[in-house]
Amino acid sequence: MALDAVRGFKTVSELAALHKVHPSQITAWKKQLLEGAGTLFEAPASRVDKSDEPTSAELYEQIGRLKVELDWIKKKWPSTVAEKRSWVDPGDPDLSVRRQCELLGLHRSNLYYEAVPESAENLALMRLIDEEYLRRPFLGSRRMELYLEGLGHVISRKKVQRFMRPMGIEGLAPGPRTSVPKKGQKIYPYLLRGIEITKPNQVWACDITYVPMPSGYLYLTAVIDWFSRHVLSWRLSNSMDVEFCMEALEEALSHGRPEIFNTDQGSQFTSQEFTGRLLRESIQISMDGKGRAIDNVMVERLWRSVKYEEIYLKSYSSGADRYAGLKAYFHYYTHDRPHQALGNRTPQNHSVKLTPQTI
Repeated sequence: MALDAVRGFKTVSELAALHKVHPSQITAWKKQLLEGAGTLFEAPASRVDKSDEPTSAELYEQIGRLKVELDWIKKKWPSTVAEKRSWVDPGDPDLSVRRQCELLGLHRSNLYYEAVPESAENLALMRLIDEEYLRRPFLGSRRMELYLEGLGHVISRKKVQRFMRPMGIEGLAPGPRTSVPKKGQKIYPYLLRGIEITKPNQVWACDITYVPMPSGYLYLTAVIDWFSRHVLSWRLSNSMDVEFCMEALEEALSHGRPEIFNTDQGSQFTSQEFTGRLLRESIQISMDGKGRAIDNVMVERLWRSVKYEEIYLKSYSSGADRYAGLKAYFHYYTHDRPHQALGNRTPQNHSVKLTPQTI
């Protein structure tokens, strides 16, 4: 009866409506029938022997093994451009350089580009900008240009902006549409306004700062307990990527869990990787208002102390020496340095004398 019904229709659209499928599906079935019609009446022996093809169980086993191997590779995956470049093998007989770059997520121009280091003169100017910004974080590029000109330097505003950009600093006055987040990155509200912070592990804060070096610069991130000023973790990096921030976060979480975690709106902290880790721990996320450096005032005070008491006093020749110096300083800052705001107690003693929340 169905065959008689089909004979009464003349168009593919009508056939599709009858059988409640899309017209393209009928066209595909017709194509498959025409292509395979010649083999319908062949003897079984002439058909393809599939005895050598892997079974479904074998295929699933291979897929499972490949997934385990892929997860292992992801843990070892290079995070910096320099590391990715070292993985590329121009002499590989199977994979072209183009394909290797695609697999690594590396733009081919980065494979051949060698960054030109800043001159000693430019590094000196960047240090002056950093020092003045610590004193007056409300200065933007225009007023920073006037400050440098007042010191006798001939410099343009564009050059000041070029210096401030990699340093991760900007004036407090927001420009047009500066608070628009990147696609896929959520901006969380600031939760600390009007809140009395009375105990350790109530609020943690994190930020990134610029660290000048004789032949370049590094970036420093730290996680600090807002109440006790205890530096829970820190990391030094040659790039402002999310990986070294995640490493600092993971180490800090090994000590406990805060109620609220506060950062600025930097792309490292708004990334799904960073915020997702906090949400999995049921931690409330707080972010500074755009252009409001004082919202994260405890970390700003930490940067002032570490720069004036360590970084600007010592001229380390290498990143390893700088790391060793910062390691010693942060131990001193947390365990031995008295803080006037803590009644001249150290952060460690201040956090111990009070009973922390249950983690």
